[in-house]
Order: sequence, then C-alpha cells, then structure tokens
Amino acid sequence: MRIRELDLGNHPLLLAPMEDVTDPSFRAMCKDFGADMMYTEFISSDGLIRDAAKSLAKLRIVPGERPVGVQIYGHLMEPMVEAARMAAAARPDVVDINFGCPVKKIANRGAGSGMMREPDKMVEMTRRIVEAVAPTGIPVTVKTRLGWDEESKNIEPLAERLQDAGIAALTIHGRTRAQLYRGEADWTLIGAVKRNPRITIPIIGNGDVDSPLKAREAFDRWGVDGVMIGRATYGRPWIFREIRRYLDTGERLPQPGVRERVEIARRHLLRSIEAKGEKVGILEMRRHLSCYFKWLPDFKATRMALVTENDPERLLRTLDRIADRWGEVDMSADVPGLWQ
Repeated sequence: MRIRELDLGNHPLLLAPMEDVTDPSFRAMCKDFGADMMYTEFISSDGLIRDAAKSLAKLRIVPGERPVGVQIYGHLMEPMVEAARMAAAARPDVVDINFGCPVKKIANRGAGSGMMREPDKMVEMTRRIVEAVAPTGIPVTVKTRLGWDEESKNIEPLAERLQDAGIAALTIHGRTRAQLYRGEADWTLIGAVKRNPRITIPIIGNGDVDSPLKAREAFDRWGVDGVMIGRATYGRPWIFREIRRYLDTGERLPQPGVRERVEIARRHLLRSIEAKGEKVGILEMRRHLSCYFKWLPDFKATRMALVTENDPERLLRTLDRIADRWGEVDMSADVPGLWQ
C-alpha cells in the first residue's frame, strides 16, 4: 500500500490514534512489535493555535518511530487550516483529519464524527487543508465513520467527494457515530467503498480487528489496503507481531507468558518515565499496566498497587513479584475468541 510516496508494503497494520493512549512510549512498544505505521494522539486545532503546551507536545515525533501520522480535529474552518499547517511543520509522514471521533463533547460541537452531519462543510474543510499542506509535499488523509446514524450512512458518496478534494488515503471505522463503540463493526460498507470503481486511493479498514483471523478477513473478504487497530492494542502491543506472523506464514503464535509480559510492562514503564518524567510518566502508565495482566487470577490487590503506586522502584518491584507469583500461569488462552 502506498500513500503517495510513502510505501507501507503489503497488508500494512496501523496503530490507530487514541487520546491518552498513543503517546511516544506506547508507540515505541507497538513499533517494537511490528506496527507498520502509527499515529499520535489526536490533537485539538484550537489547542494548537493557542499554543497550548499539551497540544504542542503531541506534535513531538521521536526518531526511529516513523512512519507516523499527526491527526487533528476541530469544527471551525480557519483554525483547522492553520492547525494543519502547524502539524505539517512538525514534518510527520501524514497529516490526518479526524472526522470519526464519537465522543459526545467533540461530536456534539460538530468536530470529529459530528462533521458527518455537514458533509458539504466536511468536504470543503478537507479541500482547504489539502491546499494548505500541499506546499510541504506531505499527504493529507481522513479517518471517518459510516455516517451519523443508521438512517444516514453516507460513506460511499462521501468517500468519492473526499477523494476529489485531494486526500491521499481514507480510513473508515465500521460504525456510525450513534453506535459509539457498541455492537459489531459493519465492514460491508467499507468493502463497498473499496470496490467502487471511482475510488483509487487506499482504503484502510478499522473496527473490531482483535485477532489474526479478523485481520485476514479484512484483507481477503473486504479487500482493504490496510488495517488500523485501536482498542485491541490495550495491554497487548504484541498484537501486531501475532497478526503479521499469521498473515505471512499462517502460524498461530501463543500469547506471551507472564514473565514476558512483565518485561514488556517494565520496558514500557521506563520509556514513559524517560519521556515524561517520573510523576507524569507513572500517572499515564496506569491505564496500561493493569491491562498487561488483566486475566490473572486473584489479582485485585496487585492491580490496585499498579494503579496507585507513585514510586518507580516500588512499581518495578511489584512487577517482579508478579513474575515470581504468577510466572507459571498459562496465558495462551487469555484473549476470548482469539482463534474463532
């Protein structure tokens, strides 16, 4: 798959942009396990143009993590255009427009998937951003959903219009905004967009890909050019390794054992501290640490230690205790439905 001059190879696997998740330390973990492309946390256009420190920090791209995309969101035309210029100045491989976030405080303002209620504005904003970024040579892409609700699934004609506006690739999440993350993702319309003879840009599918078999189905049944993985990476950055091995060889890798997970969590924690300092690095690791071990039996007290401890040395000792106590527990079946 190619996004203009960016060659991602065959059947690329992409890490979805996720707020408070895809920071540099987590991206580094996913890169270690074979993610072909990653995205920053999505960035508010208002935050960027106000020089908000948190938003500006998200533009930081770490050497060695490329290719990486910067994703922006907002509902006002001029701030979005200016934010796109600022994002491009950080020299990512892609500038992505978020027309897919379903969170109420974003969508109800008309940003994220809220833009799907205003397709004309959505297309015009995309055209303006493509024009603004064009002098840099960086491709502009879009991530969106099937529509606002069940009665307004407009992704097929919208995909044509977005392509005509100049985007270089389109990622489609297989739900409407009204669904949020409920129910199963519907890939039939993603497949229909890909089969549309007018569509020439890469189509990337997103939604419920949490196993190697589902990734294979996305490529073989629905014909997408790439697969983007989001929530299934929580506590499981090795999912990229699993899927790649299966796509390339048909081999089904077992889940990492407890001791390997401890080493993965340790590496992730140290990277987070290095990137953000002890206080913030530990605080922002809490959402990850317990996820690495969420299927262990009788784990409640240890989980509480992982999400309340502030001292890095004590946290590392807690990880050592996990390896000592649960090191022989079989984790090979800890993901329900992994091979169904």
